[in-house]
Amino acid sequence: MFEAVAFYLFAFLTIAMFFITVTTSHALYALTALAAGMIFISAFFFILGADFLGAIQIIVYTGAVMALYAFGMMFFDTTRELKEKQGNKLIVTGLATLAAILTVVIVAAPMVSENIVAFYPAIENVGNTQNVGLVLFTKYLVPFELAAVMLLVAMIAGIVLAGKKMDISITLLDDKEIEEELNKKVLS
Repeated sequence: MFEAVAFYLFAFLTIAMFFITVTTSHALYALTALAAGMIFISAFFFILGADFLGAIQIIVYTGAVMALYAFGMMFFDTTRELKEKQGNKLIVTGLATLAAILTVVIVAAPMVSENIVAFYPAIENVGNTQNVGLVLFTKYLVPFELAAVMLLVAMIAGIVLAGKKMDISITLLDDKEIEEELNKKVLS
């Protein structure tokens, strides 16, 4: 009974936090809700008895969101609302659907396939961490490697985007010139 109540409570809270993340126009509200949603996801792991994965969820993912939160506070003007430029909705919907289908297929293929068998089956007398490692690097090696490649691509894209030069170096301008440049950006 306790597990069912806890599951539905954390499910509701997780969905609510991610809904806020997607729908809010304030960057800091979105990052705060994203961090809270990640912490609520770790509660599912603790309920299931996967303490290692719950701790990793909190340390790695929530820590990464907190780093993103710090960068958001430094680089975004949080007093303004964000206005997004809307592209072709058909292309965006099509690409999002394709990405979702590919993700489901990549993650579900090893689980559904009967041909994939772990060479080193889980040992009963060892800890949860060793069992996770054995399964992760045998049956789920392909999704694990694909996730690593996607993270590498994201890291390279971040470096490329951060490396682009700014139009004007603000450090070389005085206050009057900075105000003029900001007014130009607001008017355009």
